[in-house]
Amino acid sequence: MTIQTPTSNPLAGGVPHDVPQTLPAGLPDPATLARLATEFFAALPGGGVSSAAPGGSLTDAASSASFASALPVAAPGLSSVSNPAPPGSPLAGPGGFGTGVPGAALPQGKVAGANLLPSAPTHVLSLGNRAPALVPHAAAQNGLPDSAVTIAPALEPRFGGAALGVPEGLGAQRPSAGGASGAPAAASPYYFLNEQAGTPGNGPSGSRDIVVPSSDTVTAQSFGLPGEAELRSLLSVQRFPYDAPSRDAATTDRSGVSRYFVDEAQASAGPSRAAHAVPNAAASAHPPFDVNAIRRDFPILSERVNGRQLVWFDNAATTHKPQSVIDRLAYFYAHENSNIHRAAHALAGRATDAYEAARSKVQRFIGAASPDEIVFVRGTTEAINLIAKSWGVQNVGEGDEIIVSNLEHHANIVPWQQLAAQTGAKLRVIPVDDSGQVLLDEYRKLLNDRTRIVSVTQVSNALGTVVPVKEIVEMAHRAGAKALVDGAQSVSHMRVDVQAIDADFFVFSGHKVFGPTGIGVVYGKRAILEDMPPWQGGGNMIADVTFERTVFQPPPNRFEAGTGNIADAVGLGAALDYVTRIGIENIARYEHDLLAYATSVLQPVPGVRLIGTAKDKASVLSFVLKGYETEEVGQALNEEGIAVRSGHHCAQPILRRFGVEATVRPSLAFYNTCDEVDALVSVVRRLSTRR
Repeated sequence: MTIQTPTSNPLAGGVPHDVPQTLPAGLPDPATLARLATEFFAALPGGGVSSAAPGGSLTDAASSASFASALPVAAPGLSSVSNPAPPGSPLAGPGGFGTGVPGAALPQGKVAGANLLPSAPTHVLSLGNRAPALVPHAAAQNGLPDSAVTIAPALEPRFGGAALGVPEGLGAQRPSAGGASGAPAAASPYYFLNEQAGTPGNGPSGSRDIVVPSSDTVTAQSFGLPGEAELRSLLSVQRFPYDAPSRDAATTDRSGVSRYFVDEAQASAGPSRAAHAVPNAAASAHPPFDVNAIRRDFPILSERVNGRQLVWFDNAATTHKPQSVIDRLAYFYAHENSNIHRAAHALAGRATDAYEAARSKVQRFIGAASPDEIVFVRGTTEAINLIAKSWGVQNVGEGDEIIVSNLEHHANIVPWQQLAAQTGAKLRVIPVDDSGQVLLDEYRKLLNDRTRIVSVTQVSNALGTVVPVKEIVEMAHRAGAKALVDGAQSVSHMRVDVQAIDADFFVFSGHKVFGPTGIGVVYGKRAILEDMPPWQGGGNMIADVTFERTVFQPPPNRFEAGTGNIADAVGLGAALDYVTRIGIENIARYEHDLLAYATSVLQPVPGVRLIGTAKDKASVLSFVLKGYETEEVGQALNEEGIAVRSGHHCAQPILRRFGVEATVRPSLAFYNTCDEVDALVSVVRRLSTRR
């Protein structure tokens, strides 16, 4: 048997061919290692060669064992076309390459010889292969049928790994167990940063050190980006190195680390804070809330519309992005852009680290037990569709019942209607009272032993009603049903703890929480995700594929087919960092007071009718004005630079419950002010006096 020496090696533990390869003193040369490897494979059952090779020695064997222990542990189940397992090798899979392991247990409960999961929507690929094969369908090079040869899953590491041996990239660190980043993150073994200049921070004279700040402050340097002065200098097409000294003392602290504006305000806040300044929104570990400092972190708020400074009251549709998110996206495309989970080169490692760090940030932000419970999707709509078309198809049948509330966005109605039409199930609706709050007593009457899932919003996008989801989930569980909570409108306004709620699924969109568009999240309890078949098939979500059957990756990879929205997942992580830095409790208190003020000045305007007056509301005001179509009000506000949504807000059933087809919907965020509210009310009052 011969050992082929590859020109490149993407396997874990491999060394790039362009890196000088030296062995520790006292270890055997490569020829000896090759001979020992040959003896090892020949000694395995079926090898047909004596385990004692001529010229071998115990010393050689001991040296080989010593050398092997010094090498990184190889990632299981990976294969390379440049280094196929030779025919007849016990590592040969059915395709002649791969990692077939005779006698190993099939992963994830798959049946030998089977194709896709029987319950998967794509089972039509091989209906005859859904039971153990009685006749072999394919033969490996060792002559064994695929029903007897198991393929070890080709697991692609989602974070770190033993392959490339260097520290994490800037901005890619996962949050620590305590939620702060004071302790340095563990080194990621991905990058080649020490190829020529040595370890970062310890390189030779003249090399640029990369400094990772030890605080949890959201700063430009957190991502290896320029400070405020440097960013402003870009307007004159003048560029400075990232580690150049700041040219504006107002944007740096004593250590020279630049800050975003929210950090400036927090650093200057103290006991001598002026009495007329914005008061603390809430007592917390975070510095005092300063809305003016926050506003300076959102460059689009300086935009002018129709000659007026933009007032953004369309936050329920989408939120704007702080400079730290914009910078993080730019840094990713400038320094990290690569496909992920392919640790064969430095950029792949950087991108993978950043992507998986974002997954961990989401996990901690919503209180999930593990990053493996976080699946990245395009948004809340795709998230609910995934659950309906995977879990739903598997678990909902004819005569079963699905419960939603009258408050739901169309995205939490239509997928369940489609599932009901497909399976013969029934869709039942929780009614609301005249204030827009769900009626729990009526909900209790809807639950029965045919209820399979209850899917409700936590905050109504049309009315702002805060729904008592914890009670709803608890009642669903007592009836033996699963529960899904739509958090698209809640995650930016209040603390979310999915374990405290005990939701089986929780979904939200990144662009509703100051992150990019095109990225969203499915949280699912680990045991439930593991039992769900994938919704889409393709790359990234498989462990092994032959023409006879496919073995899927475990969650969350199983539900992330193809190349995902890598950069925007990283941007979402930066947005959650920003919100965490300010403090979600501070945000909730400030927005609550702002909403109370807005309600108090808008409601008395003659002709105004507020739609949705529940006692517990988030930052949404929905109203109609007598004598005006909603589009007319929206147009008049736009002429003054004030952006609101007018229409049905993709929530027609709840608006029709109140006898209207459309409303004007100002929706607030923590960067809005009472002055902006006054500007809106002034326009509405002026319109009111005309008709």
